[in-house]
Amino acid sequence: MVTIVDVSPRDGLQNEATLLSTETKVALIERLIAAGVRRIEVTSFVHPKRVPQMADAEAVMAAVPRRDDVAYIGLVLNRRGLERALAAEVDEVNAVVVASDTFNRRNQGVGTEQSLEDWAGIAAAAHDAGVRASVTIAAAFGCPFEGEVPAERVVEVARRALDAGPDELAIADTIGVGVPRQVHRLGAGIRAIDGQVPLRIHLHNTRNTGYANAVAAVDSGFATLDASVGGVGGCPFAPNATGNIATEDLTYLLERQGEPTGLDLDALRLTGGWLGEQLGAPAPALLGRAGGFPDAGTDLAG
Repeated sequence: MVTIVDVSPRDGLQNEATLLSTETKVALIERLIAAGVRRIEVTSFVHPKRVPQMADAEAVMAAVPRRDDVAYIGLVLNRRGLERALAAEVDEVNAVVVASDTFNRRNQGVGTEQSLEDWAGIAAAAHDAGVRASVTIAAAFGCPFEGEVPAERVVEVARRALDAGPDELAIADTIGVGVPRQVHRLGAGIRAIDGQVPLRIHLHNTRNTGYANAVAAVDSGFATLDASVGGVGGCPFAPNATGNIATEDLTYLLERQGEPTGLDLDALRLTGGWLGEQLGAPAPALLGRAGGFPDAGTDLAG
């Protein structure tokens, strides 16, 4: 089974002009759980002046329903963010290291080398607290400031990040420039370093390649994919950023290929439409407009 992590409460909302209330965010999370989502990136513990959409991180965590079968992920960039996340009792923390130094400074105020050192401390402290720790290598497919990011650079950053013993390692197409061949190349490069660490991928559909990259990722052994219900989202520090691949569209694609996800497609479609209403604009996801197809779960791979 392919696991889908829904990131709409965090990455989906962080670049939206409309600030949703804590109550609306919690309602979104409850809808995702009802649709079968079991890992949700609910918020980020960053400075509210930098990302005002996430200013209520602690309030969201205090209000979400606690269930043994649901894991809440909090994004952190430094030790202060980690301390807040642990105090809020997240189930997992996800740190970010950007493959390009320029973007890392724009996103986090320090260079890639410093973020790698910060990540090592975050991983150790999280594990000491009994909390899972994952790391995402951002801008792994290209940088809006430096252009192409060589695969060798991404693999080297991943190698350094793996030294800290992450429970999971993700690569992110932060600005949506990747193509399937890159997915295969990066996956193989990381697997050559560590054949056991669970791999996750975070894709954006900025140039309409996100779903092709998702198929390539599954074929390359990525067991977990990030997506955002409704297809909303984007990085506030990346020019012309647009949304993540949509959870409902990705679910349809995987199920039609015979890759079970355990998610309720119709519930996701309705949630994407509902989220668009809350944000005051139709959600980008296509399934909300076209609907599903009879026997959408039929395996056509054979």
